[in-house]
Amino acid sequence: MIASLGQQIKQNERLKWFVHGLLIPKGQARPRRWVSWFVNPFMHPKGRGAVVRPTVRLDVLPFQPFQMGEGATIEDYCVVNNGVGPVSVGANTRVGIGSVVIGPVQIDNDVIIAQHVVISGLNHAYDDVTMPIRKQPVTTGLVVIEDECWIGANAVVTAGVRIGKHSVVAAGSVVTKDVPPYSVVVGNPARVIKHYDFDKKEWVRVVANHQNGTVPASSVSIPMAQNGVPVVSGL
Repeated sequence: MIASLGQQIKQNERLKWFVHGLLIPKGQARPRRWVSWFVNPFMHPKGRGAVVRPTVRLDVLPFQPFQMGEGATIEDYCVVNNGVGPVSVGANTRVGIGSVVIGPVQIDNDVIIAQHVVISGLNHAYDDVTMPIRKQPVTTGLVVIEDECWIGANAVVTAGVRIGKHSVVAAGSVVTKDVPPYSVVVGNPARVIKHYDFDKKEWVRVVANHQNGTVPASSVSIPMAQNGVPVVSGL
């Protein structure tokens, strides 16, 4: 019934803008308080043991999905917005203090998001130089962060990117293209410097190429803990 009502609203332009005004104050990108208090708790149930800290700005709306798996945590001062696309946070995943997540974003299970990370599936068009960018259309691209990843502090993950399973994004990196599973990436734009070799059972350096603007692999060094996991400072 709710899905059917939603379809009717989307198909009627006048009704859509009327409902939009009821849910969101004019010129704002966050829901009215009555939506946050009385609608969202029923539209967006959380998994068992999932925690949203008191200071989180949860700008989620009922017409887009938002879900948290069992044991997931969104830490203080984070911002989560599903206005232009769904947001999901997997089981036992932690979103660190002060991070921003703008849908469409899918964060899978057992992921560590450090402090002040920005993950955004949203982009602004800027083609028309006679019009302010804020008035131009937006585009979206689903961001997927697969199981067991570790995203370092102050990293940025841009729209349309997929980060493969058990990969590490170093602190301050800007990820603009897909990251293969079991990889370590650093820099702006982020580049792969290590991957896990299952035959050798160790992390190995990726051979770099001067032609693509990377540095020789021999000049790249990441300290390794005794268990073979790369140590990336600032995470």
